[in-house]
Amino acid sequence: MYARRTTTTTTISQGLTDRDATATRLPMPGSRVAEASTSDYRVAVFGAGGVGKSSITQRFVKGTFNDNYVPTIEDTYRQVISCNQKNVCTLQITDTTGSHQFPAMQRLSMSKGHAFILIYSITSMQSLEELGPIILMLKEVKGAEIAQVPIMLVGNKKDEDAKREVSTSLGEKLAAQWGTGFIETSAKNNENITELFQQLLAMEKKRQLALTMDDPDGKNGKKKGCLVM
Repeated sequence: MYARRTTTTTTISQGLTDRDATATRLPMPGSRVAEASTSDYRVAVFGAGGVGKSSITQRFVKGTFNDNYVPTIEDTYRQVISCNQKNVCTLQITDTTGSHQFPAMQRLSMSKGHAFILIYSITSMQSLEELGPIILMLKEVKGAEIAQVPIMLVGNKKDEDAKREVSTSLGEKLAAQWGTGFIETSAKNNENITELFQQLLAMEKKRQLALTMDDPDGKNGKKKGCLVM
């Protein structure tokens, strides 16, 4: 079964108590949060089925990991956060299908996206090869502006190094060839997940975006946010 759903996370202010942080707060019409949410910063995640697209996204947004694999058509996660400087940033992360049956949906995500994450599994050379057509389609859709588009190439499942088929050096070589950033991650062990999004946002040239990480694990009721300057 394929699933398509939209998840909206709560609005969180830096410095809330644990009890306050768990309360759902919906933006009021006309509020600053509501106004800012009309101009989301859209990140689209691409990759073959089973490489960990949903796992990385959910680990970043929710701080959770699930070993069960459920094929997805499209999931969208929104994170609306009040930051230290009273600025508002809404990250809209679209977890796209790993199936080749929906090229129109892939093109739509590419045309709307501001930044992109291309994921393969280090345990599968085929999953890396399947990103070739994706990067070509992305360059076709974005045209001349592709040079200014933030793109990260991600080798996931770093925790399964004993099964590795794709060397780190090959990932770095392809990233240089494609003009993207590069990082290896483990959604299972929560390794380099925050760093992935930090690097992606740092590549944005049109506006300054950064994660605020005073309490990355949310132990004090604080969640990772983003600062727009």
